[in-house]
This record gives sequence, C-alpha cells and structure tokens, in this order.
Amino acid sequence: MNTSALVLMLTVQVTVACVTGYFFWKVLKTPPKPEPDSYSDNDDDPR
Repeated sequence: MNTSALVLMLTVQVTVACVTGYFFWKVLKTPPKPEPDSYSDNDDDPR
C-alpha cells in the first residue's frame, strides 16, 4: 500500500469514528422529552 492510500484510509477512518462518537455523545447527553401522563391528563373526565 502506498503512502497516499494509507493517509486517505486513516483520514477517513478517523473522520467516521469522530462523527460517530459525536452523535453517540449527543444522543446520550440529550435530556428526554417530557411525555404527557395519560392518567393525569384525564383526571377531570368522568368515568
């Protein structure tokens, strides 16, 4: 393998690993959205 191919391969692998790590970190650090509680939303409704 010549030098330019090795440099390109390493550059692509590092770039893909960094992008994957960034989005993985973003998913882990994003707070969950508050979901409505179906029981407390209809407490005032008659049964």
